[in-house]
Amino acid sequence: MAEYGLTVKPSDGMTRIQATCEHQSGLIYMVPAERSWVCSSELLPAHVLAGFFRELTALQDSQVQELMRQWGIYYRQLPLAVEPQSKPEAAEGR
Repeated sequence: MAEYGLTVKPSDGMTRIQATCEHQSGLIYMVPAERSWVCSSELLPAHVLAGFFRELTALQDSQVQELMRQWGIYYRQLPLAVEPQSKPEAAEGR
């Protein structure tokens, strides 16, 4: 069994995440789609999952909220990392 029960399986055109424990087993498929085209294939799973959960929780649907509570899964959007801007060379000599 994979560490933590999760195995990421990249392949041409899709990424699969197998989630397995002694009580449950399933496969999550992620493929390029309308909202995931901006990311590289390596980062597609992160983009898809973060975007999906962001939009799912934004629905504020009581049934979705209750199901997530029952399974103990929560989502919080984090700020994106911002790279520091470099100073123009002309300004550095001042």
